Amino acid sequence: MALMIWISVFPTLTVINLIFGDLLATLHPVLRTLVITMTAVPIVIYGIMPQLHRLRGWVLSRRT
Repeated sequence: MALMIWISVFPTLTVINLIFGDLLATLHPVLRTLVITMTAVPIVIYGIMPQLHRLRGWVLSRRT
């Protein structure tokens, strides 16, 4: 499960930082972190993790 979370969080945060890095650079670090997490958490929870759970289920069902 930790690997699935890392696989979804790392690329999401990387893309957000690449896209919005210049805009967020002027913000206070706490506010910048708030904006990034407010963007990343819904993407990960509602977009990426369900797909990874389906993929995990498919992989596990093929093993048995």
